[in-house]
Amino acid sequence: MKKIIVAVVILFVLIAVIVAVPAGKSSSEFLRIHIRADSNNTADQNVKYAVKSAVVDYLTPYLANVHSKREAMNAVKAQLGEIEKVCDKVLAANGFQYTSTAKLCQEQFPDRTYGELTLEQGVYDALIINLGSGSGNNWWCVVYPPLCFVNGESNGTNQIVYKSKLMEIINEWRTSQGK
Repeated sequence: MKKIIVAVVILFVLIAVIVAVPAGKSSSEFLRIHIRADSNNTADQNVKYAVKSAVVDYLTPYLANVHSKREAMNAVKAQLGEIEKVCDKVLAANGFQYTSTAKLCQEQFPDRTYGELTLEQGVYDALIINLGSGSGNNWWCVVYPPLCFVNGESNGTNQIVYKSKLMEIINEWRTSQGK
């Protein structure tokens, strides 16, 4: 009977932790990325995705070992000039005369869902990349936690995996009980 009660308590705690962790995060815990195309014509939109892939590929090694938003922001800030060079190289290789600008700032974002994670509308710190005038449709994702910068993936569909200290303690307890 004692094992059943412990199992039920653990189950309720786990459900509470799983439900609360994503919802409990505030906009201050995320660093987003926003790439704006020069216009909505097909060529500008296509090059936006080529730039996105190049930027993700470039930044992934710099972000692979960051453990906080502050570290991620510092890594991105240190690379702003190089990020613009990466973008400009892609633009030039595709025959575009305009260049890019990259900056870290705060910006208003609408609600956005990434798999099972929903980020509510609000003001977020973000890496903003404007291609040319930056007046076209855009692409955005999350730099930290590393939603778009995980395992070299650049499609923005990766799932965030939350680690739970409680789950680690439970697993240690179960191991010590011989289960």
